[in-house]
Amino acid sequence: MEPASLAFFAAVLALGAASPGPAVVAVVTRTLARGRKGALAFILGLACGDVLWLGCAALGLAALAASLGNLFFVIRLAGAVYLLHMAWRLWTAPAPAADEAPAPAPQSGLGLYGAGLALSLGNPKTMAFYLALLPTLMDLTSVSALGFGEMSALALVIVTLVLAAYVHLADRARRFIASRRAMRALNRVCGAALAGAAVSVATK
Repeated sequence: MEPASLAFFAAVLALGAASPGPAVVAVVTRTLARGRKGALAFILGLACGDVLWLGCAALGLAALAASLGNLFFVIRLAGAVYLLHMAWRLWTAPAPAADEAPAPAPQSGLGLYGAGLALSLGNPKTMAFYLALLPTLMDLTSVSALGFGEMSALALVIVTLVLAAYVHLADRARRFIASRRAMRALNRVCGAALAGAAVSVATK
């Protein structure tokens, strides 16, 4: 694929990944409440979901995705249920002070990866980017197998780096909160934000 086309794709994707949406809300609130533990597996699941949506766009499956409304509704519900689960755990969790070790992640790395993947596949912002916006900016149907591989690698790297930057910033912000009372309030704010993101995912 032409370097200029790859650079254009990378720039558009970086802007899309950095813009606020359910994935960013989930990554930031989870880090604020739990710290960095498990963040990488969750982010990798989100990034792989982007690659799957890129594949759908490259294969011209936008019409197919629209025709399979019930299937994608189920996928969106799975992502929304995970966000609600996170919201409930944050709302009810005992809050350690920020200088104590963060609470252990409630899921294994594989579970967090799967949750990130489900959230990405059900994220209306991600669907709109790959199935509606990107095809108007690039002719994805003419992309070669090599070009698709290059774009997929870029998607994995860019989405991972952008969300990792959010994790880093959220983790630094978390260190300024020293009291248990403040951490409990933060957990509840984060839980409410996740619940709002869940409603957004399920209803759009």
